Amino acid sequence: FTIEMTPFMSVMSALIFAFIMGIGIAYLPGKTLKNAFDEFQTIVEKLISYVIIPLLPVHIFGIFTNMTFGGQVQTILSVFAKVFVMIIVLHLVILLIQYSVAGAANGRNPLSLLKIVAPAYFTALGTQSSAATIPVTLRQVRKTGASQKVADFAVPLLANIHLSGSTITLTSCAMGVMILNGQTPTFSIMMPFILMLGVTMVAAPGAPGGAVMAAAGLLQSMLGFNETSVSLMIALYLAQDSLGTATNVTGDGALTMLIHRLTSKKGIGKEEDVPA
Repeated sequence: FTIEMTPFMSVMSALIFAFIMGIGIAYLPGKTLKNAFDEFQTIVEKLISYVIIPLLPVHIFGIFTNMTFGGQVQTILSVFAKVFVMIIVLHLVILLIQYSVAGAANGRNPLSLLKIVAPAYFTALGTQSSAATIPVTLRQVRKTGASQKVADFAVPLLANIHLSGSTITLTSCAMGVMILNGQTPTFSIMMPFILMLGVTMVAAPGAPGGAVMAAAGLLQSMLGFNETSVSLMIALYLAQDSLGTATNVTGDGALTMLIHRLTSKKGIGKEEDVPA
């Protein structure tokens, strides 16, 4: 059976509403509205963590069963394998760029910095959550030389707004699904999607798979994905969600070092904060 539920508002309306309310709540001194939205956030996160994510494998299994019956699985797996390899390569490229810039700004070897932050990468592989990896990221970032004040501010903030790995994954997976559907991913189609995705990722919850759930509306409204395409997208994304999350938190270390470098010139991050 099917239960039809009309969305309360369009994707763009929801994004604009979310940003207006977020900025307004941060500006106003009152706590009533903030507490209400905090509780609403908890409801949404639990819905994703305990209902949607656990039931997704069943739904995706049904999709692939239908595709197997139609003889499409071999083509799909072939495309997925190529996309998977491309995603890993792009993750490595973005990390090398981030740490090269951070290393150059701080006069450090990028590879040695990557080695220091590596425990956060491997922790994120297991937890699949940037928020759950914050304690490890904080500890390792402090070892790179970032001050305590800067690390305590930057790492939790970046865990919520810096999702370069997830954005790379979503864009690559979307292109793969478009190719399967006979569409051609062009610059004019993908660039607006990438820009909107960058905004949407700020609203992505910290639950595993939260990024693809937040992007589902954009996939339908901007790329014209139907329910089957969105299901394929979710399947492909969840297969390597841990790699995207690991890239996110590892990149947080490089950005924190850049923030430390900028703030140290203003006397915010002092050398006595750096551990021996």
